[in-house]
Amino acid sequence: MTRQSLWDVSETNVEDGEIRINVGGFKRRLRSHTLLRFPETRLGRLLLCHSREAILELCDDYDDVQREFYFDRNPELFPYVLHFYHTGKLHVMAELCVFSFSQEIEYWGINEFFIDSCCSYSYHGRKVEPEQEKWDEQSDQESTTSSFDEILAFYNDASKFDGQPLGNFRRQLWLALDNPGYSVLSRVFSVLSILVVLGSIITMCLNSLPDFQIPDSQGHLGEDPRFEIVEHFGIAWFTFELVARFAVAPDFLKFFKNALNLIDLMSIVPFYVTLVVNLVVESTPTLANLGRVAQVLRLMRIFRILKLARHSTGLRSLGATLKYSYKEVGLLLLYLSVGISIFSVVAYTIEKEENEGLATIPACWWWATVSMTTVGYGDVVPGTTAGKLTASACILAGILVVVLPITLIFNKFSHFYRRQKQLESAMRSCDFGDGMKEVPSINLRDYYAHKVKSLMASLTNMSRSSPSELSLNDSLH
Repeated sequence: MTRQSLWDVSETNVEDGEIRINVGGFKRRLRSHTLLRFPETRLGRLLLCHSREAILELCDDYDDVQREFYFDRNPELFPYVLHFYHTGKLHVMAELCVFSFSQEIEYWGINEFFIDSCCSYSYHGRKVEPEQEKWDEQSDQESTTSSFDEILAFYNDASKFDGQPLGNFRRQLWLALDNPGYSVLSRVFSVLSILVVLGSIITMCLNSLPDFQIPDSQGHLGEDPRFEIVEHFGIAWFTFELVARFAVAPDFLKFFKNALNLIDLMSIVPFYVTLVVNLVVESTPTLANLGRVAQVLRLMRIFRILKLARHSTGLRSLGATLKYSYKEVGLLLLYLSVGISIFSVVAYTIEKEENEGLATIPACWWWATVSMTTVGYGDVVPGTTAGKLTASACILAGILVVVLPITLIFNKFSHFYRRQKQLESAMRSCDFGDGMKEVPSINLRDYYAHKVKSLMASLTNMSRSSPSELSLNDSLH
């Protein structure tokens, strides 16, 4: 079949004819001379075909009657291609996916060099460095999904009170104790708990000052009785708080799987263990060495400061960040270890004969550690010119090493902080009243879309997509 029968125009009249283009249902008439301005593109090569077989190599289908060429591509991106044929320039809108756009213009045979100067810098920047935008979008999607799952778990726990004796009363107490800001009662309880924690920490610090220590009959300095009263009141409050939460917990088996409940437990265990040890030492003098164990346990009171995490969104987000950033933290420690090992050996080689403080490699490890972390105690310093240059390189390398993983860790902190805020907002808007009424308002469309995109991403990683599958993925995006 000749080109004349296909186009129904004469050989000399091709440039004045029109063709019909159908891109995924988007139909347009295009003049041949407009397409022939760019003969290397797909539509330009289509005009030079002499047979139906050659035409079908460039398009997905051809209608002899309507003389219409069909392309199974994304119709939303084809207007950008049309604009290129009319103006000779490509423009990229900010909301477009640069990778989908790149695949689309590659299909139509249009080079990226045709992107206009107003869009070129932004386009290539987004294509070369897409990690920040990908992280922001992924964090928002994961925040929606994770918050939705956590809210469902929260409502599942709340529903366990239905049908139990005093179920509604226990549920209200559980919400007041475990969710600061849920009600006036929960806010009052939260403020009291914070004051007791801070009072306990301040008392422990003041008790270490000689001015507040009272000597006993044997001349040994002991605690001020007033501070002991504050300590015992704090322990009584912490014990009451833990027992009350355990009594109204919806699931006793899962109670101590919560990290915050474990912190509450560890804040009172040292006191009771110390009490038992002192009783044993008094009854059995031969076990006097156990008194040292009691002194060590008393130092664990400082961990009570972690109880503030229950009342602080930032502290809980920080804990989640450290938990899920072990790879980044491990990478930071690896970089520091390599740098410390290298600079400590170099400093030892240069300073071992001139500086007694750097006469051994372990001593140089200490110097390299405080230098790379930019602490710089100044207890050990190099004296030679070569040693000072080595110290300068060590400090600069330490700055770079510490800065590298910070962005990743900060992004994760922002992600967990947003997720925690969404969860708290949903919990505070809950109204159980006389029982379970309805689940909170959740954007199920975003949740479902995230699940579908996750499935598509998994399938894409398992195998390379065919052109038709890429078209489907583009249309989904």
